[in-house]
Amino acid sequence: MPQTEARKTLKDAPIMWRRINSIGVILDCNSTYAANLGYAKSEVLGKPIFEHVPKESWVVMNDSLKTWFETGKVTDQKITFKKQDNSTFPGLLQATSLYDENKNLVGSNTVIFDLTQMSDEKIKKYEEFFKDAKNKLDVIKENEYKQLDENSKSEYDGLEKMFGMLSSINLKKLKNIE
Repeated sequence: MPQTEARKTLKDAPIMWRRINSIGVILDCNSTYAANLGYAKSEVLGKPIFEHVPKESWVVMNDSLKTWFETGKVTDQKITFKKQDNSTFPGLLQATSLYDENKNLVGSNTVIFDLTQMSDEKIKKYEEFFKDAKNKLDVIKENEYKQLDENSKSEYDGLEKMFGMLSSINLKKLKNIE
């Protein structure tokens, strides 16, 4: 899958990011997502999202998918995630929808925060990343957006929506979620 300039903002981002299709299969992820789960990226792609949660979290993950289908987004959904070594961590899932040029749902951009890693230092890193990513997207919008093909515009629009949502989160509050 070719990477657009907009998606390159996520390559080595400090956040765990994945893109899924409309039936919950992982189409893409960044290295942070794969590494935090203990996998190589190639081991994650093509897998259903349910492979990364323990069975006792399947109902919550399914409810999250239903919310996404009904509202086009998921915010602050607490879910336990499972690493390759079967250890788990509490995560907070945020998702926004991705649409094609005909406004058909094609998937979601999803970010997961590992709640065990929500230190002041990490929060500052996230906030700086969100600001830098928004600035990069603004430059793309100003200089390249009109020349992009429909798929790249869809990609850009989805990421812009995702970073808008992420920028509105009070990350310091996440530190205290249990």
